[in-house]
Amino acid sequence: MLLTQCITSARPLLLVGCGRMGTALARAWLRQGLDAQALHIVEPAGRPPIDEPFAHHAQIAGVPQDVRPRALVIAVKPQKITAVLEEVPRFAAAEPLLLSIAAGVTLKRLTGALPSAVRAMPNTPAAIGQGITAAVAAPETREEDRDLAAALMAATGDFLWLDDEALLDIVTAVSGSGPAYVYALTEAMAYAGKAQGLPMAIAERLARKTVIGAAALMAESGVPASVLREQVTSPGGTTAAALEILRGEDGLEELMMKAVAAATRRSRELDG
Repeated sequence: MLLTQCITSARPLLLVGCGRMGTALARAWLRQGLDAQALHIVEPAGRPPIDEPFAHHAQIAGVPQDVRPRALVIAVKPQKITAVLEEVPRFAAAEPLLLSIAAGVTLKRLTGALPSAVRAMPNTPAAIGQGITAAVAAPETREEDRDLAAALMAATGDFLWLDDEALLDIVTAVSGSGPAYVYALTEAMAYAGKAQGLPMAIAERLARKTVIGAAALMAESGVPASVLREQVTSPGGTTAAALEILRGEDGLEELMMKAVAAATRRSRELDG
């Protein structure tokens, strides 16, 4: 589905919340050809840094009564979702899709505001079109709204549907929070290099470019990460010595298990 086929100035897209992720979404939609005249953004902090003539509103209450959105995309923090969901039923007559990327906010809460709802979890590489989003739709969601939700999120990278909403909390922990794990690993590599005697600037450059290059090779080759790891590891070599530590007791795999479990628990708590 092309966004331009169903999002028009008469049936616009209303984005509520335009921080980093909201801005990434808006820019992706505009790159896909969305008419800026068909984009309304609600952002109390001021006009978002997007060089297109979209309509900006400080509050949902400030959106004109004659606006009939085809879709409402909620991109606010979970702590602010209650106030937003109290406002969106004013658009019920337009029968819009309600698409939320707020972590931990359940379909039950979303459908309490509008019946055709989708819950999605993107990640920050969406800002450069390299993100991945997983989503789950409420049973009442219309097929055309599922298609629209997929088109909206696929504008930022890969997209997949889930059949079980419970899995979305785990997705949040793996891919939603995942970029931070990669950045933390990059930091740790740089500090480890410094500890062994490298100047910090050189250690940071080596670590950063190594992570970028390894990710690019994984993307370009399509080879599983386990196979790529084996290709770097010579028996008895330097990589094997390092992996003996990383894959040992209380090593990287155990730490990642604990980290993802903690993030999953927190995602489930956010709707409490």
